[in-house]
Amino acid sequence: MRNTLFLVGVFAVSLSVAPACATKKFVRTSVGEVNDKVGTMGKSLEETQERVRTAEGRIVEVDAKAAAANTAAGAAQQTANTATGAASVAAEIGKKAEARAATVEAATRKLIFETVLSEDRGKFANGKADLPEDAMGAIDQMVAQLKADPKAVWVEIEGHTDNVGDAQFNESLGLKRAEAVKRYLYEKHQVPLHKINVISYGEAKPVAPNNTRDGRAQNRRVVIKVLA
Repeated sequence: MRNTLFLVGVFAVSLSVAPACATKKFVRTSVGEVNDKVGTMGKSLEETQERVRTAEGRIVEVDAKAAAANTAAGAAQQTANTATGAASVAAEIGKKAEARAATVEAATRKLIFETVLSEDRGKFANGKADLPEDAMGAIDQMVAQLKADPKAVWVEIEGHTDNVGDAQFNESLGLKRAEAVKRYLYEKHQVPLHKINVISYGEAKPVAPNNTRDGRAQNRRVVIKVLA
């Protein structure tokens, strides 16, 4: 009877201890898995942070290169603008020098005749450089005279204006009027361009007072000189 009771007690203790052991083992296992997961996540986080730092470094490098490229582009644009301005100035100086040289050469030639395209023949509108039809007709008559007595000739075209408006504008306007005549001579009558010189005097050489309407009309003119 005592042996039986002893066995029952031992069995009862075993039943009570076994779950406790199993629980501790489960806890240790679960904790180990959690630690492994935490370790893996920590490593992954470190790798992510390292990638972020690398990416940030590349971004900074790209920004620096972009800033340098913008600076270089700005400097290149400034250089190009300066060069363009210098080229324009040089071209303008060259044109004026060529016109003056041609004028000097023309001064040594003999004047055959001249045609004046003013208000009565040219009808250049105030502030305009378009070549009117009446002016074309006068030029056609002049060329007919040249063909009737063919010679080695030189044509000088002078552009003039009245004094209304800015002097620099008037000089430019006079040149445009002279250029319009030159273009007509070349395109309509095939007069060689190297035989034609144009120059503008603007408002500098009036032939009549500018204080009257009629006087201003006379000053708006183009003078075509044919020299041999």
